[in-house]
Amino acid sequence: MKSHYKLFHHPLAFWLGCSAIIGGVLAHVPMFICAADMGYHMVGMAMDATMLTGMAIIPLGLLLAWYGLMPRIHQLKQNNHGGNIHFHVADNMPLNRLHWQLVLALLVAVAVDVMKPATLGFVMPGMTQEYEITKKTAGTLALIALTGTTVGSIIWGRLADIMGRRAAILLSALMFIGTAICGAMPSFEWNLAMCFLMGASAGGLLPITFTLMAEMIPAAHRGWLLVALGGLGTSAGYLLASGAAALLEPLFSWRILWMLGLPTGLMVIFLNRYIPESPRFLANAGLKREARAVLAQFNGQVTQDGSDELAEEEMKPDAVGFRQLITGPYGKITLGLIGAGCSWGLVNFGFLLWLPTNLRSMGMSAEAANSLLAHAGLLALPGIATVIWLYYRWSSIKTLVLFIGLTAASLGLFFALGILKMNSPLAITIATALLLISASGVIAMLIPYAAEIYPVHLRGTGAGLVAASSKFGGILGAACGVLGVFNDLAVSASFIALPLIVFALLLLKNGIDTRGRRLEDIHVAVAQKSGKYVEA
Repeated sequence: MKSHYKLFHHPLAFWLGCSAIIGGVLAHVPMFICAADMGYHMVGMAMDATMLTGMAIIPLGLLLAWYGLMPRIHQLKQNNHGGNIHFHVADNMPLNRLHWQLVLALLVAVAVDVMKPATLGFVMPGMTQEYEITKKTAGTLALIALTGTTVGSIIWGRLADIMGRRAAILLSALMFIGTAICGAMPSFEWNLAMCFLMGASAGGLLPITFTLMAEMIPAAHRGWLLVALGGLGTSAGYLLASGAAALLEPLFSWRILWMLGLPTGLMVIFLNRYIPESPRFLANAGLKREARAVLAQFNGQVTQDGSDELAEEEMKPDAVGFRQLITGPYGKITLGLIGAGCSWGLVNFGFLLWLPTNLRSMGMSAEAANSLLAHAGLLALPGIATVIWLYYRWSSIKTLVLFIGLTAASLGLFFALGILKMNSPLAITIATALLLISASGVIAMLIPYAAEIYPVHLRGTGAGLVAASSKFGGILGAACGVLGVFNDLAVSASFIALPLIVFALLLLKNGIDTRGRRLEDIHVAVAQKSGKYVEA
């Protein structure tokens, strides 16, 4: 990647940090190999000096890598003069080879991000057996991981707005690599701690990739590629997790699935040359010379002052950070997106999780219930293609609202089935397929829409907050399951459906169509629609 923009501000520090993290993970391998004769059971083994040293140098490596990536913005601003940058020329460019390289690199990042939490289901049986814990105790691992992803999405999203999209992606991947040592932990308690950190790193990668892609792809192709990235990346992540479990777990036990964080995370680091910093972030930080270098590399010409286009950086916010997300022109949009995200988490980690149990209580056999859900899941596969087409050809906000409404409608069908005590396989299959299609469509659009709707100085924060809401909904779903909320099909369906309708109406009234529009124009349109726009 040849340009005047530096990939690393302190290359030696970054690569030394990478080496320290990799060395720290590899320091755990000897004890793992020593446990081969015992079926790789490491429970009760004492950590040797090599393992403890490895654990100590991983955080030091992260600090070094952080220093290597973090730009000294106040220094770079010196002699960094020039007029405001307008991105309308770059937004009108066709997709080229560099754009596709970026898309493929970010697709790998999303797949790696999804793979780790998807692995949870495959490690639980072996972990339960080795640590001799109950399934309920093992279930706390999933809760800890969800909590980590919730916290990580918020923190990393904010960091992406402070230190840059590229830097946040690479640091998240390095932290992801460091948590591979989870596979060598001799006690369940250590696994819980590492799992929280794993969730924190994985939770941050997803919203930042959408943020960077939204700011790099030309406006005409941005929306459908964002949704496709989410759909294909999620599918690839689940396939990688299931494939690794099928091929490697019988040979190396459940622990190898955690240790795969090393090679998969390294894939993101090796692809770093195809992941530039966002020129919009650079311009907003005052680094206009660096922004022009990236734009020129992607064959995007730039115009300076004298153009009649409005640069996003000219919009002067009254409030910054989380306050601006929940007040002013973005307040109601943020509420609608967070509400929809929480509701999706309740559906995915609560309602669907307890659905087989509820179907059996209605008189359906366990085999019939599982088979029905599997067949209904196959019917949901075309849903992503439909979402991509509607998002690109019809309207982004109307498509999102449509699928939120369909989710509420499918829950309404379950409400009717529960009230009427019907266990018709055909009716339940239709309701389940509709719920899976609509819910998968909602999650495929939520973060991409957030990455488009928020201004450059809040884009990472907003996308991270919306991503966190879906994970927080999962935490609520797990808690509601323990409290027995999902024991009654009709009650649980109405519990989620009614708020969903409110959030759908909120987004329909306050959201705007982002399809084919420049990010700067979207920012202005939101402010004008709210009646709170004041020219700089």
